[in-house]
Amino acid sequence: MTSRLNPYLTFNGNAREAMEFYQSVFGGQLRLNTFGEYGMSDPAVADNVMHAMLTTDRGYVLMASDTAPGMSYNPGDTVTCSLSGDPGEGLEEVWEKLSDGGTVTMPFEKQMWGDLYGMCVDRFGVAWMVDVIQPQ
Repeated sequence: MTSRLNPYLTFNGNAREAMEFYQSVFGGQLRLNTFGEYGMSDPAVADNVMHAMLTTDRGYVLMASDTAPGMSYNPGDTVTCSLSGDPGEGLEEVWEKLSDGGTVTMPFEKQMWGDLYGMCVDRFGVAWMVDVIQPQ
């Protein structure tokens, strides 16, 4: 098996909603496990996501969870998910879906290095870079 780097995102009680959104963007199979499934009986968190994994036909793997009881939730700006690929791979559509309802921090347009590239923060506060690599 080849080593892979997978983004892992933490949410504050809305991991299920976020991961279902990402599944609507990228397709693929979503597996969710709750804290309750692993024996946590506190009704306040039993239905929260302990671990989620979205695996797509393109080979993307995105993992997430809700903040575990006793841990603090500190959204930050130190994690960004980057998607890059060739023209015709559907990244333009991915950009539209990710930026819809979010904040565009750099418009998706041709950049000085020739690629179509944009940056946004989606409606769940996750930063994304999307790069459609243009042939040189």
